Amino acid sequence: MKVKTSILMAVILAAIMLLSVTMPVLAADELSVDTGDTAFIIICSAMVLIMTPGLAFFYGGMVRKKNVLSIMMQCIAVMALVSVQWVLLGYTLSFGPDVGGVIGNLHFLGLSGVSILPSPDYASTIPHYVFVAFQLMFAIITAALISGAFAERMRFSAFILFVLAWTTLVYDPVAHWVWGGGWLGQLGALDFAGGTVVHISSGVSGLVVAIFIGKRLGKDRETIVPHNLPFTVLGAALLWFGWFGFNAGSSLAADGIAGLAFLVTNTCAAAGAISWVMAEWLHHGKPTVFGAVSGAVAGLVAITPAAGFVSPLSAVVMGIIVGPICYLFVSRVKERLGYDDSLDAFGIHGVGGTVGALATGIFASTAVNPAGADGLLFGGLHLFVVQLVAVAGTYVYAALATLLILKVISLIVPLRVSNEEEEVGLDTSLHGEDAYGYDDIGANDRLVGIQS
Repeated sequence: MKVKTSILMAVILAAIMLLSVTMPVLAADELSVDTGDTAFIIICSAMVLIMTPGLAFFYGGMVRKKNVLSIMMQCIAVMALVSVQWVLLGYTLSFGPDVGGVIGNLHFLGLSGVSILPSPDYASTIPHYVFVAFQLMFAIITAALISGAFAERMRFSAFILFVLAWTTLVYDPVAHWVWGGGWLGQLGALDFAGGTVVHISSGVSGLVVAIFIGKRLGKDRETIVPHNLPFTVLGAALLWFGWFGFNAGSSLAADGIAGLAFLVTNTCAAAGAISWVMAEWLHHGKPTVFGAVSGAVAGLVAITPAAGFVSPLSAVVMGIIVGPICYLFVSRVKERLGYDDSLDAFGIHGVGGTVGALATGIFASTAVNPAGADGLLFGGLHLFVVQLVAVAGTYVYAALATLLILKVISLIVPLRVSNEEEEVGLDTSLHGEDAYGYDDIGANDRLVGIQS
């Protein structure tokens, strides 16, 4: 009895001592949590998440109707797979304490050490958990973007392996290089919301996959056109909306820089839509809604690395530049080089991200954001050189790492579906579903089926 009483007293005493130590720390730290900033970043996180279903519609409308569910399934699968990967391993590789400027260590493995308190290293006014969630949404949309390059022909089992491997071996290291204390951040590279981390890495990797697995069947003998442009417009609208959270949220506070990022995001998207439409109007004689939404997305991509560093006028110039350049790639360069980037993941995200990253090195101004640097236009040659290095480094690493991943996966499971499965369509052959199950049923038969 005395032993039990002694143990109980020791436990109570230990608990009192623990509370006496931790309670003042919690109270002090809680004072640094800004509720306005926290609410803002939570909302922005939700906005970035909605971009992936938006991408599913954007891509879904661009493929043939026999493959619309397969591309949507890939986007949904990314949301699930990367969400778990990020908690278990991805976050610590991206934002854990730096190891040689290359990768984060395992300090935050399984989010160990992450709490409701702020992180002094990354976000001092919002809970660490909120920062983790916000960055997770970036990892999700980046992996989903790649699917557009090889749409309509990759085996789903191979896709699952690719997403997990690519996020771990490509996205996480590059995110660390720029945002987690790695070598590009130490060099002074500017990437406000993901020009290199998100768009160049996904665009270049998508191009490598598209070349590695080959063209779609019939690509050389027929024109493959979008099956549902209203879907694509809806997806573009969701992307445009979510991009405000993507860019403005990257300020990590509800402050003036977030307001600047919000404004220039909309400005560059609008200018990109105008310049793309003008380019195709001059080239083909007609303006198209497909061109308008493609140009808007190209503008959104271009402003992403620069959003917190450039003025609204610079955003107009960037949008005017990026539209025709991306249009040239998707309408001329791709055809001449002969690769099948199904939905122009490289033509818009790879090329647009490159334009944006280099334009940041030209138009960035400390008059806009003193925490940034001056670009070439304002006498900052060094920044432009650093941006070139960041672009080149991301291109080389993303391409080589993706090629290695594909080689290994191809030894485990076939990357590509069979010719028969591709002819039938991935919706039916891989998922046993049909997006338009009543398309081939007559109106009378349909009514009879419903009544029965």
